[in-house]
Amino acid sequence: MITIIDYGMGNLRSVQKSLEGVGYKAEITSDPEKVAAASGIILPGVGAFADAIENLKTSGMVDAIMHVVKEGKPLLGICLGMQLLMTVSEENGFYDGLGIIEGQVLKIPSIVKVPHMGWNSITIKRDHKLISGVKNNSYFYFVHSYYVKPDNEEYAAASTHYGIDYCSIIARDNVMGIQFHPEKSSSLGQKILRNFGEMI
Repeated sequence: MITIIDYGMGNLRSVQKSLEGVGYKAEITSDPEKVAAASGIILPGVGAFADAIENLKTSGMVDAIMHVVKEGKPLLGICLGMQLLMTVSEENGFYDGLGIIEGQVLKIPSIVKVPHMGWNSITIKRDHKLISGVKNNSYFYFVHSYYVKPDNEEYAAASTHYGIDYCSIIARDNVMGIQFHPEKSSSLGQKILRNFGEMI
């Protein structure tokens, strides 16, 4: 069973339906105990970083997420959920993230239209189970104004160009993050979710 964390900031049902579409049962929960006991978790997110991290703290989810990571169970952050994995964000000030992966969340430069919205391709930088069967330069659907910059570039499994080259898939051990929305990315998005399910 895949557990989708409900902390008031995500498009949860569409992620759940996409997982069910590739054959995986998924439970949406706001109960930290269920999250801590999960075989694998998804941390989605839409909205502001500061609100999201505050909601995770006040709901008791931070300890549950850390327990899952420590146990070596798969964790997938989607969009804002990916950004929350980092050390710090500069969105509307400076806010500490979960610090699971060292790095920053930075604003997309104003040399391009912000937010970055629509289909864009990924450049695969290294092999990873999450992108098994996904070809280089495949297109996914993005909606975001900020991007992650890991301290260790080796954690970047794929990058995307939009004004700059930035990390669009991050992976370290059992922790993964994707900047795009797999639930809006047709069959390739489903492939990503299927690959995640196979890890559990």
